[in-house]
Amino acid sequence: MWEKLAQLKKKYLSLLEKVENQEELESLRIEILGRKGVLTSLLKGIKDLPPELKPEVGKQANQFKALITSLLSKKQEELKSKKEHSFDYTLPAFPIYKGKLHPLTRVTKEILDIFQHLGFQVFTGPEIETDHYNFQSLNFPPDHPARDVQDSFHLKGEYLLRTQTSPVQIRVMEKYPPPIRMISPGRCFRRDTPDATHLPMFHQIEGLAVDKNIRFTDLKGVLGEFVHAFFGEEVKMRFTPSYFPFTEPSAEASISCIICAGKGCRTCSFTGWLEILGAGMVHPNVLKAVNYNPERYTGFAFGMGVERITMLKFGINDIRLLYENDIRFLRQI
Repeated sequence: MWEKLAQLKKKYLSLLEKVENQEELESLRIEILGRKGVLTSLLKGIKDLPPELKPEVGKQANQFKALITSLLSKKQEELKSKKEHSFDYTLPAFPIYKGKLHPLTRVTKEILDIFQHLGFQVFTGPEIETDHYNFQSLNFPPDHPARDVQDSFHLKGEYLLRTQTSPVQIRVMEKYPPPIRMISPGRCFRRDTPDATHLPMFHQIEGLAVDKNIRFTDLKGVLGEFVHAFFGEEVKMRFTPSYFPFTEPSAEASISCIICAGKGCRTCSFTGWLEILGAGMVHPNVLKAVNYNPERYTGFAFGMGVERITMLKFGINDIRLLYENDIRFLRQI
């Protein structure tokens, strides 16, 4: 019995070291500790030993059982850990997705690049503005109805979240004399209910040029260059009368629908045209507010929503998709 126990111990400790997977380990466990296992049979045979041998043999057999049980558990954990950290080199490779800029960032950069090539300099300003810069200097008197249309986020005192990037133009004109050619990108805020085309936070890019003898034809020429550079040479542009407090005359610029090529579709409401920005000649009152002589200097200004331009460029029908960070959507653009 002593010899048999020693042989079992030597044999199965050696076999346990060679086990390479969970299936082999389970098979070995059953062979040793199963109902008909060798150690189980040995323990059952102790009752047939002489009385003087039973205690010691039983003790040694139980110690071997405890040892092999512990080693089986340890081996199982080792195999489990090995499986979790192993790598099968025969498996197909995981797809690697190349990182890229967010659509809004890409469109903003493209727009700025175009205007910088046209001689415009980029300026930015604070998102928390005073009523003076956001409204008064832009020809919005205290009782002007356009203030209600923009429905601002007011803070303490005279401060508010800017409703447009036009205040940057005032700050630049206060600091620099003409000639000025500038463009200002940034976030703006208005009390809009989120839907497919509106959000309370959005991005604008506004441009300004002030010099002697600037005419509306200069505005049309600059915006025409932008439209052809951004949307393509085949795209047409037109102006329709509009109203903005800080420009006079004012106009809205539209392009021939890039979806239907001007034939009429749901995107352009079957008109063949898509409105992309507002523009006009700088109002004399705005020039006076920054101590520019409107008899000597004239200028034009324009502003566009980056989200709208992005939606048109990529055929997006819901502005909220740009902010949900759904990786499936972003990979399509």
